[in-house]
Amino acid sequence: MKRDFQQAAKHGFRTLARALVAGLLATGLMAGCEKPASTLPAAKEEAGGATNRVDIPDMVRQNLGITFAKVEKRVVSRTLRAPGAFELLPEARREYRAPAGGRVELAVQQFEAVEAGDVLCRIDSPRWREVQEQLAQAEASVAQAEARLASMEPLRGAHREHERSLTLRVELWMQRLKRLEMIREAGGGSSREWTEAQASLNAAQAELADVMEKDAELAARDLETQADVRSALARRALLLEAAASLSGIGRDGLVELDEAGQPRWRTLAQIEVRAVSPGVVETLSLTNGGLVEATGMLLTTLRPEQVRFRARTLQGDLARLREGLPAAIVPPGAGVAGIQASIPASLRLGLTAGAEDRTIDLIAQPAGDTLPAWARAGVAAYLEITLEGGNEELAVPAACVVRDGATPILFRRDPANADKVIRITADTGTSDGRWIVIQSGVREGDEIVLGGAYPLLLATSGSMQRGGHFHSDGTFHADDH
Repeated sequence: MKRDFQQAAKHGFRTLARALVAGLLATGLMAGCEKPASTLPAAKEEAGGATNRVDIPDMVRQNLGITFAKVEKRVVSRTLRAPGAFELLPEARREYRAPAGGRVELAVQQFEAVEAGDVLCRIDSPRWREVQEQLAQAEASVAQAEARLASMEPLRGAHREHERSLTLRVELWMQRLKRLEMIREAGGGSSREWTEAQASLNAAQAELADVMEKDAELAARDLETQADVRSALARRALLLEAAASLSGIGRDGLVELDEAGQPRWRTLAQIEVRAVSPGVVETLSLTNGGLVEATGMLLTTLRPEQVRFRARTLQGDLARLREGLPAAIVPPGAGVAGIQASIPASLRLGLTAGAEDRTIDLIAQPAGDTLPAWARAGVAAYLEITLEGGNEELAVPAACVVRDGATPILFRRDPANADKVIRITADTGTSDGRWIVIQSGVREGDEIVLGGAYPLLLATSGSMQRGGHFHSDGTFHADDH
C-alpha cells in the first residue's frame, strides 16, 4: 500500500510539473505571439497536427531559464579529467617591510588596488635623521677636500716660479765664480771677491735645495688631498646609496634640487614606502600611528591573476601522460560558463608522487595574460587532458541530453527561427561523464538547449506520444495525412 501511495504521489508531481511548464509556455506564446484576427483560422489549422518544434519566445526562455551550448568537436574517448584547484604562484605575493624603525602612517586600505609607484605608507624614522646628518657631514667633507685641492695648484705654481728664479741665481753665481777663477789663473783678481762669490753660490744652492724639498712636500700634499677628495666622494656615494635604500627613491632623485636649490635628501622629512608592482593590498600588519622596528612587516600585496592549477590523478595514469599534452582547465559548474569557458593550459607532471595515496600532482599553467574572473586561488575546477590516439567527434555537454523513459532526447535550436527548438532523438555515442558524442542529427556550431531541457521535456513528452515521422529537414508530422 505504501508503494502504491509513492507511485501515486510521483505521478501527481509529474502531472503538476507538466501543467506548470505548459502554463509558462502558453503564457509566453500569448504574450509574444499574438496575431491579428484574420490569421486565427490558419493558426488553428496548423495546430491540428503534432510537431516536434516548440515555441520558446524570449519570455519563455527567461521563465524557464533556457540556455544553449554549441556543438563542438572534441576528443571525448581519450580525455582524462582530474580534479584540482587554483593556487597562487610564489611570486604573486609581495611583502613590504620597514627599511628603518619609526612611526607609521598608512596611505592605503585593505583590499585597495595599487599601481607601481603608489605611496603605501610613510615612516617618521630617527634613523633617517641620522642618515641625513651623515650626508650633510659627507657633503662638507667633500667641499673641504675639494677646496684644499683647488688651493694646491696656485701654491705649487708659486713654488715652481721661486725654484726657477733660484736656479737662475745659481747659474749666474757659477758663471761669476768661473770668470774669477780665470782671472786668478792669469795672476790678477782679488781673493776676497772670489770668496764672496763662492759664499753667495753656496747660499743660492742651499736655498734652491730647500725650495725643491718644499715642492716635493707640496706634491705629496697634493696627492694626499686628491685621495681625501676621492674618499669623501666615495663616502658620500655610499651614504646616498644607503639613503636611496631607506627612502625608496633613486640616487638621482635624492640629489635633484628643488626650487630653493636644496637636494631632495635634505628636505625629505619622512620615508615613503612605494609599491614596486601593481596588486591588491592583502594584509595590513599595523594601524596608523603604530611603531615598527627595522625590517618589521608593514603590509603585503597580492596579484590575484598570477595563479596556476594543481590537479591530482592516480599513478596508474602515468603511462598515458607526458608533459606537453593538450590540456584545458574547466570550472565544475553545469552552466554554459562552466561547460564551455575552458582555459587552455600547458601540462607539467609533478616532481614527486604520493606513495601513501598512490597519486601524482599535475601542474597546469594557464596560457595567455588575461584570465577569466572565476580563475582565482582556491577555486575548484577540473583539468581535462587530451590523451594521444583519439579522434575529434561532434559532442555536446552531457547535461543537454535528457531521457524520456529510455529514449535520449535533446533540443536543437531551429536555425531558421531562434524562437523555436526542435525536439530530436539523440543518437549518442561515447561519453566521458561531462561531454557526450552525438553521432548524427547535428552540425558543428548548432545550439543545443542546456539549461531548461527538463522543463521542455515535461512539456513535450505528452504531445509526442502519437505516431508520426521525421522529414529530412528535421520536422515531425503526425501520421494523420
